[in-house]
Amino acid sequence: MHQEWTQDRDGTAQAIAERFVRARQDATSLSAYPGPMPPDLATAYQVQDHAIALVSDKLVGWKVGLIAPGLREQYGIDRLAGPIFARNLRKAPDGDVIDVPLFKGGFAAVEAEFVYRLGEDAPEGKEEWSDDEALALVDSLHVGIELAGSPFAEINDHGPAVTASDFGNNAGMLLGPSIASWRARGDNTLRAETYVDEKLVGSGTGANIPGGPVAALRFLLTHCAKRNRPLKAGDLVTTGAATGIHEIRAGQTARVEFGSDGTIKCRAVDARKTAGVAAA
Repeated sequence: MHQEWTQDRDGTAQAIAERFVRARQDATSLSAYPGPMPPDLATAYQVQDHAIALVSDKLVGWKVGLIAPGLREQYGIDRLAGPIFARNLRKAPDGDVIDVPLFKGGFAAVEAEFVYRLGEDAPEGKEEWSDDEALALVDSLHVGIELAGSPFAEINDHGPAVTASDFGNNAGMLLGPSIASWRARGDNTLRAETYVDEKLVGSGTGANIPGGPVAALRFLLTHCAKRNRPLKAGDLVTTGAATGIHEIRAGQTARVEFGSDGTIKCRAVDARKTAGVAAA
């Protein structure tokens, strides 16, 4: 596997990216990883960069996810990132049921999120951030649902490099209401309960996210600066699954209750019935 990467790394990354983007465009699943699995995160983000370049849509934000504790030493970091595109971003008015696409035969899940919206551009080249510096860029904090998804059903079963290579296992986001007076709130007051088909499947708070939501923002500011993609005003940043990762199938409904901060409801539908990510 590694030998295949050493022969033509960029060409191999390009080929894998093309397969993933085409599968997303056609709303089809992949029974196997479409090439040699990336051996490290640098290679995974090489695939991801090629895939971003293939998508004819505006990048409006990023998802941040945790790497499993047992793999953090091996990969040298505790989080990974993936892009969110405009056509996969949906506004979610409080209580409305939103239809969300999934790849039949692939992976799909919902994750309760607290989502930052930046009000200022991050300066190019700045790679070190304190909590206060990171939060100074933020305009608002919202409740949301990340739609985790990939045409490859085993996206989470082969380590974080495989996950990162396909847009970080992101298929979109539902953006809910902004949280009033969020700067004065403690992480433990940001509450969420997730239900699938009306069954409680997870609960938690912003304090469940290691380091709190701001730690995810700091990671992403550094990560994007190193990739020469500094965050911009208006970018959205998911901060981690506050109640866990909850798989969902077509026809099922999900609801996240954020207490007084709002409610988001969605229904999973076959992606072949909706518009997918378009290739350039």
